[in-house]
Amino acid sequence: MDNLTHTLTGIALSQAGLNRKTRFATLALILGSNAPDVDVLAGARGSVNYLEYHRGITHSFVGVTALALILAVGIYFAGRKIKPKPSGPPLDIRWLLVVCWIATVGHLLLDFTNQYGVRPFLPFIGRWHAWDIMPIFDPILWLIFALGLGLPFLLRMVSEEVGAGRPGYRRGAVLALAGMVLLWGLRDFNHRRVLTELASNNYGQEPALRLGAFPTLNPFDWSCVVETDTAYYMLPASALNSDVDAAHAEPFHKPEPSPALDAAMRSHVGRLFMNFARFPWAEVEEDQDEYEVRIRDLRFDRFEATVDLDRNLAVHDQNFSFTGEPRR
Repeated sequence: MDNLTHTLTGIALSQAGLNRKTRFATLALILGSNAPDVDVLAGARGSVNYLEYHRGITHSFVGVTALALILAVGIYFAGRKIKPKPSGPPLDIRWLLVVCWIATVGHLLLDFTNQYGVRPFLPFIGRWHAWDIMPIFDPILWLIFALGLGLPFLLRMVSEEVGAGRPGYRRGAVLALAGMVLLWGLRDFNHRRVLTELASNNYGQEPALRLGAFPTLNPFDWSCVVETDTAYYMLPASALNSDVDAAHAEPFHKPEPSPALDAAMRSHVGRLFMNFARFPWAEVEEDQDEYEVRIRDLRFDRFEATVDLDRNLAVHDQNFSFTGEPRR
């Protein structure tokens, strides 16, 4: 998920009651909710490094636990130097550890809900896991948090102006978190319904071998990919319809085996991308001097690995980008 959603989740968890457990709980929840994304710094060394390390060890159970420990200890020793407020809770290292762990694990859970996925069992198992129900940017979820966290703030301002008692933020925060879970439930129900409809059709007169339905901003509309023996098929689907239009699915035919394709798959970026991609579709272009192999993950509009090979099939350039377009 995007960092705004991670931050709002941390604030909601704080206002739901964790801010009463220890000093600096809100700070810990905000920092912890974003800490696993420190791995984006790997992108400074190039796009291939980004592909290799993004949502890597810092998005695993081992990583988020280590981040929580580091963050809690850092806040504890820094916080001891700041004079406490008489009315606030004491600084408690045990609760700081719990709060930071909730925040970092919450980040892992939120990222698991979208189609990019996470590798939660690194460094032992590198398999990707994804729920495929939430887009990375979801305005509906932003609205839920805006209502749950913003309305109590406005009511508090009005109450102070008229001299009435100040309402708390806790109820609104709990409702915001409950709204997020309900949205997950709605999207999961729609996701399962669409997958069932996809599986009931043939594509190009072939049965489906694998299929996926990926979220859009509309919880009822899904972008789907179906794999058969000879091709991948892309098509939209709606959970509000009782069937899908399989006859008009867009085919992406699988390439014929070739030495250039095999060499590209054995390259560094090729191995990384094939480990990451769930529906990899490749095309090979040849000219007098070289081969260019492009591999696209059909889950995404613009995720592409490119490998350039000379006539002897030696790699002389390889890249990963977010801007690739399929060429037919």
